[in-house]
Amino acid sequence: MKCLPLLLLLSSVSVCAQGAPAPSTAPTSGNFYAWWSARTNATQAKQPAWPVPLVTTYTGLFQVIRTDIIRQVAPARTNTWNFDNSKGVNFIPGGNIEIAIDLPPYIKHNTTAVDGWGDFSFLTKYRLTSGNAKHGNYDLSVWALTTVPTGQAKNGSTNASVQPNLGGGKGFGNFDVVSTIGATLPTGNPATNTAGRPVIWNTVAQYKVTKYIWPELESNATYYKGGTNDGKKQEFITPGIIIGRCALHPGDAKSRPGFTFGGGMQIASSHFHTYNHALILTGRWIF
Repeated sequence: MKCLPLLLLLSSVSVCAQGAPAPSTAPTSGNFYAWWSARTNATQAKQPAWPVPLVTTYTGLFQVIRTDIIRQVAPARTNTWNFDNSKGVNFIPGGNIEIAIDLPPYIKHNTTAVDGWGDFSFLTKYRLTSGNAKHGNYDLSVWALTTVPTGQAKNGSTNASVQPNLGGGKGFGNFDVVSTIGATLPTGNPATNTAGRPVIWNTVAQYKVTKYIWPELESNATYYKGGTNDGKKQEFITPGIIIGRCALHPGDAKSRPGFTFGGGMQIASSHFHTYNHALILTGRWIF
């Protein structure tokens, strides 16, 4: 609910600004969104036009308001609902930089565990190199995700953490493969002793069936280093589909606002797993 006012504000601003011409250098009075939109279009035109995967972090630069809902089913058949899943607002302030402000998720249990808000986080990404479909169809980026321990009860970590990542992708016509790797580094105890420093490796293969339909298959793996699960590996195979972008003004090629949505199912493929499977639903407002 926290992101609803921002969603409505950006939606109204973007709709009202569609008829305004985009200046080429600097914003003028009353025309800031048109200038920002034109600059963002120019930035993204230098990279592949792949959709943002369900789980794997997008390796290009993106500007979106996003929320996810996840229902996890544990081996004991208990359910855990994650509302928002640490998603929020991603925007491109300029150059090859993207910033994401992720709202705390709300965690709801059907056990004796206490429901409550999770941790606040934010991400900074730098696109190292890229080429659009006419110039190699690839990208490579680095980013860091910082998590702040704001969670209630045991719905978050006891300590802040930093997660450095490297990710890139390559396209082959309508097919693309993207892979990312990173490690979560807690800043102190008891998080280091309990969670350790896990390495996260995600890979996704996507295929463009039509303009709006992109089925995908992901591998979401975690390798535990230190902590109570030291030496164990957890992997999920995630089939899914992304639908979009459904443009608000499809007749205007330069118009940015539009919706994307999708869903999928994480299925445990490793012997060790903290939950059996998870339903993932996602909704995104591109601005």
